[in-house]
Amino acid sequence: MKKFTKFIPFKPSFSAILFIFLGFGIMTSLLAESSFLHVSFDPTRELYEEINKSFLKSWKEKKGSEFTIQQSHGGSGKQARAVIDGLDADVVSLALSYDIDSIATKSKLIDVNWQTKLPNKSTPYYSTIIFLVRKSNPKKIKDWDDIVKPGVSVITPNPKTSGGARWNYLAAYGYAKRKFKSDEKATEFIKALYKNTSVLDTGARGSTTTFVNRKIGDVLITWENEAKLALDEEKRSGNNSLEVVYPSESIKAETPVAVVTKTATEKGNLEKANAYLEFLFTKEGQAIIAKHFFRPIDPATAKSSAKEFPKLTLFSLSDLGETWETAQKKHFADGGVFDAIYKTK
Repeated sequence: MKKFTKFIPFKPSFSAILFIFLGFGIMTSLLAESSFLHVSFDPTRELYEEINKSFLKSWKEKKGSEFTIQQSHGGSGKQARAVIDGLDADVVSLALSYDIDSIATKSKLIDVNWQTKLPNKSTPYYSTIIFLVRKSNPKKIKDWDDIVKPGVSVITPNPKTSGGARWNYLAAYGYAKRKFKSDEKATEFIKALYKNTSVLDTGARGSTTTFVNRKIGDVLITWENEAKLALDEEKRSGNNSLEVVYPSESIKAETPVAVVTKTATEKGNLEKANAYLEFLFTKEGQAIIAKHFFRPIDPATAKSSAKEFPKLTLFSLSDLGETWETAQKKHFADGGVFDAIYKTK
């Protein structure tokens, strides 16, 4: 007959309970410190993969410790909402300042004066909006006027979810406003553009996939770096089916960064978060930025990489008499110009 060992209930002492509790707390703290999350917009994946490697090497040399950086990418507006809803980002790098302001005002996770924390209003690089077309440019697209012609299929993301899409919209709107000197005519121009759109993806990378991989559309309106990355990928794979087209003028798309102060502090990552974003402004960080086709703000780096960035007229949001607050309310908020245009379509 099998004998069973007598069960003796464990009655932990107060000191044992305290030890277990403190041990759990220490373990939780260590796990939090080893988890560092960077939330960014769609076209920066490759950029930050290399930034992370270089920064972590520098951090180890200076501090003698290691940690890992996780990346999250998607449409800028969608990413901002995720952080507001609880995604525990330590730092954010988003497509426009409005999205970071939204996190600061709606969740209080970011200091409201975040733009004063780093040089150049916390903007380590910028980009612009250009076109990607099929090889030999069969629709003869050279400027903004050409993409609103009947019979041209345009690919661009949804401005309701994508920061890049809002830059695309404002680049086209700004071109028309500067050309016709009229808000009404600029709005008509935008109507014609969206009449030509066939797919509205949630983010810039999704639109690139639609255009390049699914081969839908005649022209992709996109970030400069995204167009050049697509062209490079084509060449590496032995294909030659795309061309980059620079319009006569476009918008200066400033893409800021910020520490998610409250979250980084709670996770014990505030020093790391500050150092990480400061690294973007160093010579090493700026060189990596230029390598991935974002325009660096460091004059020396900009000069040495000038051949990668053709000159074109760049206008700013303020040149259009707008701020992000006014542009968001007028064009992209519920019931704004975009909603009216797309409802009509």
